[in-house]
Amino acid sequence: MSKLTDVPKRILIGRALRSDKLGETLLPKRIALPVFASDPLSSVAYAPGEVLLVLSIAGVSAYHFSPWIAVAVVVLMFTVVASYRQNVHAYPSGGGDYEVANTNLGPKAGLTVASALLVDYVLTVAVSISSGVENLGSAIPFVVEHKVLCAIGIIVLLTLMNLRGVKESGKLFAIPTYVFVAGVFLMIAWGAYRSVVMGDTMHAPTSDFEIKPEHQGLAGFALVFLLLRAFSSGCAALTGVEAISNGVPAFRKPKSRNAASTLALMGALAVTMFCGIIGLAMATDVKMAENPAKDLLLNGTAVGEDYVQDPVISQVAAAVFGDGTFFFVLLAAATALVLFLAANTAYNGFPLLGSILAQDRYLPRQLHTRGDRLAFSNGIVLLAGAAILLVWLYGADSTRLIQLYIVGVFVSFTLSQIGMVRHWNRYLRTEKDQAARRRMVRSRAINTFGAFFTGLVLVVVLATKFTHGAWVALLGMVIFYGTMSAIRKHYDRVAEEIAADEGPSDDSVRPSRVHSIVLVSKVHKPTLRALAFAKLTRSDKLEALSISVDPAETKALKEEWERRGINVPLKILDSPYREITRPIIDYVKGLRRESPRDAISVYIPEYVVGHWYEHLLHNQSALRLKGRLLFTPGVMVTSVPYQLQSSELAKERAKKRQEWNAPGAVRRGPVDRRPKENSGGKR
Repeated sequence: MSKLTDVPKRILIGRALRSDKLGETLLPKRIALPVFASDPLSSVAYAPGEVLLVLSIAGVSAYHFSPWIAVAVVVLMFTVVASYRQNVHAYPSGGGDYEVANTNLGPKAGLTVASALLVDYVLTVAVSISSGVENLGSAIPFVVEHKVLCAIGIIVLLTLMNLRGVKESGKLFAIPTYVFVAGVFLMIAWGAYRSVVMGDTMHAPTSDFEIKPEHQGLAGFALVFLLLRAFSSGCAALTGVEAISNGVPAFRKPKSRNAASTLALMGALAVTMFCGIIGLAMATDVKMAENPAKDLLLNGTAVGEDYVQDPVISQVAAAVFGDGTFFFVLLAAATALVLFLAANTAYNGFPLLGSILAQDRYLPRQLHTRGDRLAFSNGIVLLAGAAILLVWLYGADSTRLIQLYIVGVFVSFTLSQIGMVRHWNRYLRTEKDQAARRRMVRSRAINTFGAFFTGLVLVVVLATKFTHGAWVALLGMVIFYGTMSAIRKHYDRVAEEIAADEGPSDDSVRPSRVHSIVLVSKVHKPTLRALAFAKLTRSDKLEALSISVDPAETKALKEEWERRGINVPLKILDSPYREITRPIIDYVKGLRRESPRDAISVYIPEYVVGHWYEHLLHNQSALRLKGRLLFTPGVMVTSVPYQLQSSELAKERAKKRQEWNAPGAVRRGPVDRRPKENSGGKR
């Protein structure tokens, strides 16, 4: 079966890599930027639209607040980027927010941060893929009609790409990410040139529309609440910033410096694109509404259910480049593609964080293991499964999913920055060098402001988004927290239970005697082999055990036993209810009660078959019996295999297949370096 699965596995994810090739998978900055920053860079495709959608509740007159909201988002972005630059220098091991909180605030805070990040990574995949499908669906009707199926298909494709390894997936993602960034900057530059230098008046496709406000004339607290909600929606532009601090180990050396540089570049690109799109949206008179069918009016009439509301970036591109032009199509394609690839931020962050949590015994140990391509394959598959479930439950609707978004990331932002403040306070108590103290004081001030600002935003997000779906994200965090706490308690309990005692214990003392039992159904070759092996172990007592279900078969067994003169005592247990397992279990437990210090070794003859369907016809009683005996203390179970002819044929087939190896099927060891022979005769 392993051979059957190996060929498609190699075709899909490529040849297996040796462990010592891990250094070759590390990323230069030009690849690390699209790998770790594709989420915040791509969020400019929908974050400006989310701001306008919320402001549209008060009508088009509220749009003039959008530049101020953009300024607040920019200040927040620069604060978070500056704060995380301190993180990557102080904690380059890749634990990111989790390690900072765990080290400085304690395990509970660390686990809270880990739960928030895991939820946010799952939502990043779901939101990015759903948003990309909706962008693509405006051009391809089939995608809209089968939105959930297409979203799931793209998640599966992205999963396979990441299973091939970080470096290979990074190369695939770099081109569309850079095309998107270049396209947005070209749009901003050309739009500014047309407006300022040429004096052109640009009109978005919705510039002639009117907005029917849901709540007209908002003032006072209601207006403040609306602006705070718009600001919290615009904060979607910050999702994924923490991925770089979590992924420092994936950078080439010097790791911390390269990660900090990438973080600064990502922040500068993201805020420039975000502000540019907001500015062009205002200049081209873009109109957006939460319920466009009813709230968007053309010549005083609602546009109706057939109207498809294009994203802000598409409307701005149509106004700047012209609808259907080459640059418009190029940017639209790059936008849809980069939204799909934005999920790659989570595909790099989630498995790495899962590996660290598994190492700390908060998640199953399998998540700490690297796969054939040196990626954390189990974490990648787990992330994909959770995202597919979320996409299916929410119908791949980005508007519904985005309400769950950014709660987790601001929980991690806030606790991480509080942890960094305590980190600097701890070091300042012992540091004597004045230059180093000045650097620490400066870093502490940055982290203090970051903790205050992100904490304030967290309160705003919870207050404005809780009833719109943020409670689901909080519930997910609670579930992750409870599950990981339970896993840690289990691992701690097992570790305590199996820890070796310093002095002599019952587990290290030799048993008084070994009582061996060979299970017998008939006298045949498997039975004779099991008896021969049991004799070789030289037990203190050896006996054969059979269960009497059919008197005629039992009589035939006794006669054959005596005829062959087998010098091992045969014990027959009656089973009036025709059970096999229970009489054996009861007999073994009885022996344990009589002699608790004796070890009991049970030998079970088993057939080795060559076809999967033959397993259904053999060894079922043996499997049930072994399962029961495993729970009996002091009992060892030994399977004595007997290879049937079909297994020999299967072995021959396997041998022939080994003559052709799929790429990567063979695990190669170190290459022998032989000295070159001198053909000139000199030795």
